[in-house]
Amino acid sequence: MLTIGDLSKATGVKVPTIRYYEQMGLLSPAERSEGNQRRYSAGERDRLAFIRHARDLGLTLDAIRELIELSQHPEHPCRDADRIAAEQLAAVRRKIARLRKLEAELERITTHCHSNQISDCYVIRALANHDLCSDEHD
Repeated sequence: MLTIGDLSKATGVKVPTIRYYEQMGLLSPAERSEGNQRRYSAGERDRLAFIRHARDLGLTLDAIRELIELSQHPEHPCRDADRIAAEQLAAVRRKIARLRKLEAELERITTHCHSNQISDCYVIRALANHDLCSDEHD
């Protein structure tokens, strides 16, 4: 059995986050020692590692909850898990496209500025006047 501190060290998840996941029902309530100290099994360590990896990939807590539920039924087809992953991939691609637009706009406004004084700085003017932007990027 692992203490919450040991579980934190083993998974890289902070103690308050472990407590939060427990409150949210992503982790089963911990067993308690006679001294009321939380005790976690290797299975809970594995579940927490799963949650951490899913969070690292940007999955929402709802998606993780659904994946955990799906994992309880290994005989079922994996189409729902595939759907969740595909939805996350689409969201990541949208974010990447938005970041590329932001990158292009920031590059444009920083290379467009040839002033030595803030009073004539293109960066400041472009930030103050959205009409100076070359593209929608919000």
